Amino acid sequence: MKTRRNLIQLCLLGALLLLLPAAVQAQFTFTTNSDGLSVTITGYTGSGGDVTIPDMTNGFRVTSIGDWGFYSTFPNNVLNVLIPDSVTNIGNAAFYSCTSLTNITIRGSVTSIGDYVFYGCTSLASVTLPDSVTSIGDHAFAICISLISVRIPDAVTSIGTQAFADCAGLTSVVIPGSVTNMGDQAFIDCTSLTNVAIPGSVNSIGSEVFYYCISLTSATISNGVTNIGDEAFRGCSSLISAAIPTSVNSIGYWAFRDCTNLTNITLPYGITSIGDAAFWNCTGLTSVAIPCSVTNTGNVTFEGCTGLTNVVIADGVTSIGSETFYQCAGLTSVTIPSSVTTIGFLPFEDCTNLTAIVVAIANPSYCSMDGVLFDKNQTVLVQYPAGKGGSYTVPDTISVIGDQAFIDCTNLINITIPSDVSSIGQEAFSDCINLKGLFFNGNAPNYAGLWAFYNATNVTAYYLPDTAGWQEFTAATGVPAVLWNPQVQTGDGSFGVGTNGFGFNIAGTTNIPIVVEAAINLAGPWTMLQNCTLTNSSIYFSDPQWTNYPSRFYRFRSP
Repeated sequence: MKTRRNLIQLCLLGALLLLLPAAVQAQFTFTTNSDGLSVTITGYTGSGGDVTIPDMTNGFRVTSIGDWGFYSTFPNNVLNVLIPDSVTNIGNAAFYSCTSLTNITIRGSVTSIGDYVFYGCTSLASVTLPDSVTSIGDHAFAICISLISVRIPDAVTSIGTQAFADCAGLTSVVIPGSVTNMGDQAFIDCTSLTNVAIPGSVNSIGSEVFYYCISLTSATISNGVTNIGDEAFRGCSSLISAAIPTSVNSIGYWAFRDCTNLTNITLPYGITSIGDAAFWNCTGLTSVAIPCSVTNTGNVTFEGCTGLTNVVIADGVTSIGSETFYQCAGLTSVTIPSSVTTIGFLPFEDCTNLTAIVVAIANPSYCSMDGVLFDKNQTVLVQYPAGKGGSYTVPDTISVIGDQAFIDCTNLINITIPSDVSSIGQEAFSDCINLKGLFFNGNAPNYAGLWAFYNATNVTAYYLPDTAGWQEFTAATGVPAVLWNPQVQTGDGSFGVGTNGFGFNIAGTTNIPIVVEAAINLAGPWTMLQNCTLTNSSIYFSDPQWTNYPSRFYRFRSP
């Protein structure tokens, strides 16, 4: 019985083909649909020129163009195609790589433009889509390099992945308010596209939607959009402005990377997340304000924004990511609010003109220097900026010196480390080629990280009496540890008034450096009188100005 039915169906199909006009049979191949009343075009065998697809053939309605229907069957001289009202479905890849096709008109009832339908139609300059279309499939018009403009019908709700990818000739596109979904890379590499307006109906702008649209100068994002996807506008080097509405709550990683002409970006209240490298290498960006709704600025977010001169971080931001402002050479000052509890790795490295950092640390429990508070030009990014180079005293609130905390601080000579510091991270003082003195106020750190003092060949650690762990410290780091113990000698005949003033001998470990200071009372201020080294374990100090003061106090400190 099954065999008989198959034979009957084949006979019916043969009869149908015999009934079709000879001209139609010569141009198209057909298959009968399951309803027995309509047909699907499966190929074209005509001679080219202008091609009109028939709507009826001997009483049978043409309702569909099959998958891959015209792929490799179109002759090179086919220029125009008219699809009639009767067609409701255009199958996937129906006109795939029809390189001579220049114009196609779709009339009537088509509701969906399938995947890869016009992929690689490199001569296609014009296409008319009917109002009945509700979705445009993945790669539907990809690599249609001659397509100049597209008006998407008002009923379209979905634009597929890479729908218009590599349409290098596309200069304008109108996205209607019906669209709710824009697939990833929908307009990637549309290098002639100059402007775009994204309606608020679009909930999320997909990843790489406008990636490398190098001629895009403006992007209007309407209120209603909540997410700007990863790399959405990456490489849009002509983009000058992009207004971000209050509805947006997240910006993906690399979203505006390499938008080198972007001069202004407004981050409205409501954004909670900024992705890593979101504005990487936006060299034209001059100022940015991060609203208090942001909890994390992301890593390397503004790296290479060399034109950035002003940054405002609102009170409420809790975390600044690693290398957030790396190589922002134009940045001169920044204020970090008290709400910040976490600062990532080297957020201001290579900010060569950064001279003022205000860190309003309200909670003294903020005590980690996880490689973030200094840049290679010795800009000190802590509570008490100390400028560039020379000597620096780590604040008492610090308990950890993290990985690469002082890496490449080539002008750093001396540093004083508080007693609560318990560990030194990897490469913490690597390449500090001029570092000479590490002055510890407490016990040796419990652990000194790998290569902590790499290429810091002239450094010496100085420790106080009654502290411990220095033999182990030297074994772990290779840095020699020397007892720092200067004392005034009051019983050797040197103490008192001499020929050149009041003086005394200072004794201690050979070659330890000290600074002698004086004040008229213990409250200060203290004035440096002499910076000296105890050659042969002793040196004579004299104060020729002692007669100018009714009384004077003296003290020693590290350089």
